[in-house]
Amino acid sequence: MKKVQVEEVKSLHSRRNFLRISGITLAGAGLVMAGCSSDDDKGSNGNSNQLPGVRDGKFDLGGGDLGVLTYAYALEQLEADFYTRVVNGNSFGSTFNAEEREVLEDLYNHEVIHREFFKAAISGVISSQDQLLPALQFDYGSLSFSNRTQVLTTARTLEDTGVAAYNGAGRYITTPDYLVLAGKIVSVEARHASAIRSLLNPGTAAFAGDDVVTSDTGLGQALKPSQVITAVSALEIIKTPFTAQFLP
Repeated sequence: MKKVQVEEVKSLHSRRNFLRISGITLAGAGLVMAGCSSDDDKGSNGNSNQLPGVRDGKFDLGGGDLGVLTYAYALEQLEADFYTRVVNGNSFGSTFNAEEREVLEDLYNHEVIHREFFKAAISGVISSQDQLLPALQFDYGSLSFSNRTQVLTTARTLEDTGVAAYNGAGRYITTPDYLVLAGKIVSVEARHASAIRSLLNPGTAAFAGDDVVTSDTGLGQALKPSQVITAVSALEIIKTPFTAQFLP
């Protein structure tokens, strides 16, 4: 195990290179998703009543494949906004050392790519812009972006939640192309989580701790959309109300 721990610390540079390469690849993958079946805007069961859109004054994420994609888009908006605030904060240079800044900047760039990827991909398959989740508003309350521990701990929570969200949502995706792309994204999100955990606890096994990777199966945590939305709502960061009536 000690060898694995040492290699994990040494692999930060390789992971950063991986994030850059996969980010470039993912940016172009939106063209694949946008070119999928024209029936996608009807949901996985062809039910146009479950399309994303405003219901009772609030935006609902919808159901079927498009609902899952919109759900992922909401989570990516949150992560992109968080890292945008981190790297653009006045104390970024003094709060984090050079290695930490490089990791956080890479995660910032990558999450922005994720966000824009989903926005472009969903826009390519919906029939009306009213079906596109609007830009969400966020408020981090008492979180101090000049406090290293608070920022990295929050990042760990968001990344761990994101991995569990993709792992749990995969079973509800019926379009093969979407499932393949979601699989690629979750593999990158897992590397995000590992990188943050390594910054918080360098030289330990925390990068794949038992709290996120089960010791009996070696599999990452998987949560249903309703579980993730409840957990994220409890953070009280997302201030734009939305519903998810048709997601499990």
